[in-house]
Amino acid sequence: RTSFGLESVRLVLLDPHGVLEELLAALGVQSCQIPHLYLERDVRATLDRYPDLHRPWLGPWVRHHQPFPAPQTPVRSEALLPLRQPDGLAGFLHLGSADPQRFRAGQGTEFLERLGRLAAVCIENAVNRERLRLSGLTDGLTGLYNRRHLDTRLAEEVARARRHRLDLACLFIDADHFKQVNDRYGHAAGDQVLIALAKRIRDQLRSSDLAARYGGEEIAVLLPQTDLHNAALLGERIREAVAAAPVDTPEGERIPVTVSIGVAALPATREGDNARLAAQLLEAADREVYRAKSEGRNRVCCMPAA
Repeated sequence: RTSFGLESVRLVLLDPHGVLEELLAALGVQSCQIPHLYLERDVRATLDRYPDLHRPWLGPWVRHHQPFPAPQTPVRSEALLPLRQPDGLAGFLHLGSADPQRFRAGQGTEFLERLGRLAAVCIENAVNRERLRLSGLTDGLTGLYNRRHLDTRLAEEVARARRHRLDLACLFIDADHFKQVNDRYGHAAGDQVLIALAKRIRDQLRSSDLAARYGGEEIAVLLPQTDLHNAALLGERIREAVAAAPVDTPEGERIPVTVSIGVAALPATREGDNARLAAQLLEAADREVYRAKSEGRNRVCCMPAA
């Protein structure tokens, strides 16, 4: 913005499937925390705002073009640069100036077209690089994080919770009678159940939460800045969401699914080193999930409050 002497530079990216939002969440960032970045899920409504989807549009600032609040500094003219990638339109770069003559219809747009192409390539490269990095951190079937990444993040969150005296909780989630699902419907159907289970869990989480496939049909969820009571409430919401509908397979089967959930939180005393506390947190959640299973399954069991 300073280099070009502009009052406003904003980036709008199309994100109909939430892929960019998930990539940011993997970095521990929410899109709303990044000034001047806007991720749009509703592609059609977004595209309807723009007068030209192929070439830069220059002219007076028009409120209808903006998917965001007006900038604090008055903007009198704007340039809307479509960001086109090989597989289609990725978004728009908004350039705004207080000078009403800065961007005028009929001006040459060759430089702005090159700028838009360069920005589109840079964004695509950054997204692909982050996807490649995450491929080593995620489970190939469910898309959840893998156990290795859970161990890394758990150590970081325990250290942060101790340093800043923050709450930290954990859920252990186990699919009930999963072996019977594989035996009756086959392993392909079992995979479909795990994929659906992962999605239903993820739909209940904040971007700051971390869900990881711990092993087999077990999923661990790390909940930063969450106390035992609120972790238990989340566990109950997850249990209800999972049990609300059967899983439909491509073969036409409808498989009922329930889960048992164990809930634990970092102890208030927090004595010992970080590695020991991390292990204790997982062990406590694991004990509670086994208690939930022994008490009849399809329930949430919570460690005693300190």
